Amino acid sequence: MSGTGVPPGATTNCKAGCVDNRVLLVDQGGNIVWQYGQFGVTGFGPNQLNTPVQNTFLPNGNVLITDQGNERIIEVQRSNNAIVWQYGQNGIVGIGRNQLNNPNAAELLPNGHILISDENNNRAIEVTHTTPSHIVATFTAHGTVSGVAFASRLANGDTLITDSNNARIVEVDAKDNPVWQYFTNTRSGSNPSPLPTRAVRLANGDTLISDQFNDQVIEVTTTTNPTIVASYGTINSSGYSPSNASVMNAPYSAYVIGDYTGLTVP
Repeated sequence: MSGTGVPPGATTNCKAGCVDNRVLLVDQGGNIVWQYGQFGVTGFGPNQLNTPVQNTFLPNGNVLITDQGNERIIEVQRSNNAIVWQYGQNGIVGIGRNQLNNPNAAELLPNGHILISDENNNRAIEVTHTTPSHIVATFTAHGTVSGVAFASRLANGDTLITDSNNARIVEVDAKDNPVWQYFTNTRSGSNPSPLPTRAVRLANGDTLISDQFNDQVIEVTTTTNPTIVASYGTINSSGYSPSNASVMNAPYSAYVIGDYTGLTVP
């Protein structure tokens, strides 16, 4: 799991906010068995992170970390916490070679490349898992996406993009042509700017969407006229329930346990 800490005012125990830039591996008893990053420390030196928003456990046992505030994707070897691969320059924002702007996710592809959601550069890029690394493909739905919060590679070779600022989930083919899309803000009662943060294709062919500021997770059919087949939370109504999913507060990510469709299999 990855964490960034507690923002100011979120809890009485840490009124001014608490920085916790760590990626943790915990056992079923909740015990930390491995971590990268340090509580209360922000940086890009050894064992330091700055807003790690996502981590992916790789088949080789290493961990791929999206270190957003440091503008980089790093692969960390768990045996010695060494960074064995990196894309992006420490703390440098840009769109040039080996540069990112607020990366939000990274996935290892079956072909060995890395698919990076380069959020504020409004693109998903496929880069080689080599040093040096280079871009082999860029996906923008022909320049129409804004805020790429997440991207995954589907079995048919298409790329599923969470186009957050446009409240859109869009699937593009290898030539960047949109072949399917769904807007989450066209529903009755929707927040005009819900900023969906994660869409994943499921094994049953549907798409599961974390529709952040609509305070919902929805499952929609991947058809010409998509329909909602399941929903969790109440649209545009935040809340908390200890017993069920009738209300949520800005859900950021949701998956079906054991379903790695389009995702890195550990």
